[in-house]
This record gives sequence, structure tokens and C-alpha cells, in this order.
Amino acid sequence: MKSVVERFLKYVKFDTQSLEDMEAVPSTEKQKKLAVALAEELKEIGAKNVRTDEHGYVYGTIPATSNKKLPVLGFIAHMDTSNAISGKDVKPRIIENYDGKDIVLNEELKIIMETSQYPAMEKYAGQDLIVTDGTTLLGADDKAGIAEIMFMAETLLTHPEIEHGTIQIGFTPDEEVGRGVDFFDVEGFGADFAYTIDGGELGEIEYENFNAAAAKLIIQGTSIHPGSAKGKMINALLLAMEFQTMLPVEQNPMFTENYEGFFMLSSLEGSVDSAKASYIIRDHDKVKFEEKKARFQKIADYLNDKYGDGTVKAVLKDSYYNMKEMIEPHIHLIDNARKAMEELGVTPIVVPIRGGTDGARLSYMNLPCPNLCTGGNNFHGRYEYISIQSMEKVTEILLKIIALYSNQ
Repeated sequence: MKSVVERFLKYVKFDTQSLEDMEAVPSTEKQKKLAVALAEELKEIGAKNVRTDEHGYVYGTIPATSNKKLPVLGFIAHMDTSNAISGKDVKPRIIENYDGKDIVLNEELKIIMETSQYPAMEKYAGQDLIVTDGTTLLGADDKAGIAEIMFMAETLLTHPEIEHGTIQIGFTPDEEVGRGVDFFDVEGFGADFAYTIDGGELGEIEYENFNAAAAKLIIQGTSIHPGSAKGKMINALLLAMEFQTMLPVEQNPMFTENYEGFFMLSSLEGSVDSAKASYIIRDHDKVKFEEKKARFQKIADYLNDKYGDGTVKAVLKDSYYNMKEMIEPHIHLIDNARKAMEELGVTPIVVPIRGGTDGARLSYMNLPCPNLCTGGNNFHGRYEYISIQSMEKVTEILLKIIALYSNQ
């Protein structure tokens, strides 16, 4: 049986970067290559009802070995990687018995992961770390989750003496661009409850996440020769800057943590004549979330009053909501995850997600679905790394959760 590490190192070789503002799902066809490979692997290890669809989703079933009436549990991870940095030609490297000091990722390019900047590294001294060569991300978000689920699946399929109910497995595309469950077949998946395996460091349990919206500004300026611009020119780029200065400075992600929400300018392009800006709006509190969206629109309205109706158009679209209210009626999901970790000597870290997961949307699609750790750190960048020992422990946690439900 392949180890969780062997699987992970295989999966990160697939370039599965997703792209924003694409109508198709998946947003990139290359994600389907990993989907096909995972479907074949599920069949090889003996999973049943394995299928993929035109959107790149992968589903499989581990049949029950118990005669008891047990809940059907689902385990879900996403195949795509962030478009924040390249995920092509990933060159992972294993650092055995890490010494707790700075790591030279790329000597030629002088790319160093420093403990002064990432102090959490020091806690992994003595463990084996998988890192990048500094030119790409690693892809632990979320190929570590895939590897952990696949190892769990093969363990159950090769050990029929382990008593458990029906287990459903799902792998999704486009999570990083907020479209991971647009076409997820909840009914066909057939789970009563599920977990996404898409979190960070070992011990994390997450069932609170941001309410999220995507916002776009479309600004129509007036271009004219600067020599005769007085009273005539409206510089669209300067209007975009003016808009940004009217947002609360302290509600920038650079200055927020824990339950604090934010407005984030993610892209700006244009000229004097026209400009487009993209924002994301986040807050755990639904009332504050609605207030943020209202403020965004109010600023646009103010600039239209100042420069002329139609100068600034704000387009807002909700992305997902805080899963907390959908999980709390099924708090056994959190209790069992916590208990599984404690029995395995892992300290549970129940934290709010400063982001979102497929599980947030699935929870509002009648599939309560909190999020569990993968063991990874520094996602979406060249300094991403993951502990091999953490990955192995996550697989134990998944198997323990299944055992807890089987024994109830």
C-alpha cells in the first residue's frame, strides 16, 4: 500500500491551478487530468460506484462493513491550487530530521524560509518536512487532504475487519476560486454528514468561517489631453484610488485577525479613460457583513453624486456564508473530531476560518460539513511546507473519527 507521502508527492506533480472569472467549471481543463487519475486510483484500491463527470468532480464509495444502522460519512478535498503563484513543475524536497533553523529553498535564487518570519517552523524540529524549491507553491492545499483521504480509504478497503458504516469520498475542482461545489451532486453523494480535509496545522477544527462577497468596481472616466484637462478630465484610476481611501483603513486584511472582517482590493487595472477594481469583502458576523456591503455601495453612490451618475458602478455578489449556524445543530461532528484528536494525543485547535471552504457552501446545501486540518503551513505561496508526521497523524484522526461513529 502506498504511503500518504508517496501519494502526496505524486499528486503535486499535477498542475491544477484554477483561474478566476471563468464561466466554465472546471475553470481549467488541466484539473481533469488529476480527476481521471484519482478515479482510476479509487477503482484500483477497490472503491465502489466510482465516477467522474463533465465538470471534473470525482466520487467514490467505501461500502459498510457493519450491520448496524450508522450515519453515512463523507470526506471531501479539492484538487485545484491557488493562482496566487505557479503550481506548474512543482519540485518538492524532503528535509529529514529538520533542525529548526532557516531553510534554504533555492540557493541559486537566494530564496530562504526564515524562522524569524515564520516562527511556527521551530515547533517542527526533529520532524521531516516537505518544502518547495522556492519557485512554486507546494500544493498541500489541498493535495495533502486528497492524499490523507486516499490513504484512509485504502486502509479501510484492505482491512474489512474494521467495522464502519458507508463512507463517501468526493474530490472537487475550483475551490480556490469559490466555485468548488457549483455542481457538486449532494443527493448522489449520499452522505448524512461530511468533513472537508482542507485546513492548516495539525489539530485544527473549523466550523466558523467568513461570510463572503465578491465586489467589482467599473469606473468610467473621461480622457482628454492633459494640456486642456482642467474641468474636463475625470481620471478613472484616481477615482479608484479615491474609493479605496474611503474604506476604513483598519479593515484591511493587513491589520485584521481572529474574528475581524475586512475589505481587500485584489486587483486594479485600467487607464485614465476607464478602470476596473476587484474586491473581496469578509466578516464572520452576518450583520457586520451586510453593513460592509452597504458601505461599499454607499461610497460608489457618493462618487456618482460627485462626478456624475454612471461614473462608478458597484457589482456585489455573495460567495458563501458562515457555516456555524448549520453545524451547531449537529455539534457531534465537532465533538467527535475533538475526541478523536485527544485520544491520539493531538491538542484540538478550534479556530474560525479566515476564509472559506467547500464545506461552508455544502453546509447550506443540507450537507453539514466542518473542516479539519491537513497539517500544512503557509498555503498559497513559495514558503509552503508540510510535516510528514502531521500528514500521517491526520490519517489516524480520520480513521478514529470513523471508529467513533461506528461505536456509538
